[in-house]
Amino acid sequence: MPALTRWHIKSAFLWLAAAMTLGIALALAPVVALPGWVVYLSPAFFHLIMVGWVTQMIFGVIFWMFPIVSRARPRGSERLGWAVYGLLNGGLALRLVAEPANSVAPGGGWGWVLVMSAVLQWLAAVGFVVNSWPRVRERYRGE
Repeated sequence: MPALTRWHIKSAFLWLAAAMTLGIALALAPVVALPGWVVYLSPAFFHLIMVGWVTQMIFGVIFWMFPIVSRARPRGSERLGWAVYGLLNGGLALRLVAEPANSVAPGGGWGWVLVMSAVLQWLAAVGFVVNSWPRVRERYRGE
């Protein structure tokens, strides 16, 4: 298993654990005295599940298991793969911080941090597609 795949999968597990912990906090918020900003983490909870857990796991498994491109570069660009990993996780971490901050203090510049987190995640998705596309395109066999 490639190192990049292991990092994606381990990170997916960590984001899942964070999401489940946050889910418990969100469920407890109505009955236990928690900081007021916790209720603003509901959108971040869904991002942790869908981006941190599901998307990250898919990216890691696809990098590992899709057909090879060539013997020299079986999985495409390793450098682009690591960039995708960094962009995806960086964007998600920014989202986790900026989501409640923007809700507590709207207009304080946190909206732009949310935009930046979305751009980072979008760049990760585009990079992933660019790196993975050659592995799924049909090859002409001259038949």
